[in-house]
Amino acid sequence: MAEESTKPKSRITSNFKVNHLGDRDFSRVLEEWHDYPPEVTPDTVAVTAHTKLSDLTHPLVPSISLASTYRLGKAEKFHEYVKRSYVYSRYGNHSCDSAAHAINSLEGGVGALVFPSGMAAITTTVLALVRAGDHIIAPNPVYGGTSVFLKSMMSDFGVETTFVPAGDPEAYRKAIRPNTKIMYGETPANPTMTILDLEGFAEVARSVPGAISMCDSTFASPYLQDTLGAGVDIVLQSCSKYLGGHSDLIGGSMSTKDPELYHFLTEYQKQLGSVMGPFTASLLLRGIRTLPLRMEKHCSNALKLAQYLESNPKVSTVSYPGLPTHPQHELAKKQMKKGFGGMLAFELVGGLEAGKAVMENIKLIVMATSLGGTESLMQHPASMTHGDLVMTREERLAGGISDGLIRLSVGIEDPDDLIRDLEQALEKA
Repeated sequence: MAEESTKPKSRITSNFKVNHLGDRDFSRVLEEWHDYPPEVTPDTVAVTAHTKLSDLTHPLVPSISLASTYRLGKAEKFHEYVKRSYVYSRYGNHSCDSAAHAINSLEGGVGALVFPSGMAAITTTVLALVRAGDHIIAPNPVYGGTSVFLKSMMSDFGVETTFVPAGDPEAYRKAIRPNTKIMYGETPANPTMTILDLEGFAEVARSVPGAISMCDSTFASPYLQDTLGAGVDIVLQSCSKYLGGHSDLIGGSMSTKDPELYHFLTEYQKQLGSVMGPFTASLLLRGIRTLPLRMEKHCSNALKLAQYLESNPKVSTVSYPGLPTHPQHELAKKQMKKGFGGMLAFELVGGLEAGKAVMENIKLIVMATSLGGTESLMQHPASMTHGDLVMTREERLAGGISDGLIRLSVGIEDPDDLIRDLEQALEKA
């Protein structure tokens, strides 16, 4: 009688190869970060188990880095870690650095910083650069939050601000004092769409020893406007607007071509703790990826709506840099080389009451503050963003903000649908 084999039978009978290389040892070997002693308990492992990242491949989209602190190798290398890597997320975070790097690549600077809001970018940068007794020159009109900050908080710190007509470099020159430290610009201006000659503005600032020029370029975005390339020292963006692009985040950025400024502002941001969170940074980076596509649509839609509004007999004025009737159209063509943006302002023949009627009867366009999202938004500056809590009526009129002015952020919808919505609302004005 033949002896039966004691060799175990295979549990699988198949000719199927595990992978296309025929290699059955296909599993990734995950290496534990810690060198655990043999007696370590499950309680400790549950708290500390951590795999090392592979150095063979890298994620296409940067991972969201939630760590507040980082494991360090040697105590004596702490300062090197601070400079070259990460030690604590207030000092630096890979998610935030990824978004800042993308913005800086668009702005053309030596470095960018990202902040928890556009106002945080503005206030942190200004506070870092002025001292009691300094002088700031800023435009009228300017973003409402900036206006309040310069008029109230800066005066509390002993810093005086002179407001000059937006878009006029010579007005800045005439307002210069021996203690002028910052020349602050905004183009296109919010909400009048006035254009500032960036090269002329930067030249005026350079004529003042120690003065620094900075410009809020949110309405244009870095896709349409090379602010640093025009010679301005610092460019600011509200990332909540076009850079984020989907009305789902609050953030701000600062970029500069000056290494000394960049280093100084980086250290100042660390000390103030005015840093963006990693989730926000990941959303911001995702928004930046589609910025060129969205801006092209914003620009083409806004031009069509501006042309329609200009042809409507119920509309008295339209302010859009892409219209030949805009007083600074040629300047806009020079420094907004890829389009004129998605922002426009208009006023009705019937003034304030007609404007209210339009605002109350829009159906597709949404009455809301903010701008730069995929959806079209409309607001009334005199009662909303630049209302009595921000500016007096006299200040508004001096800055070109009439009682009936309407600001429109044109989204990426079908422009014919938007025109039909405006048409039916205008019929009720």
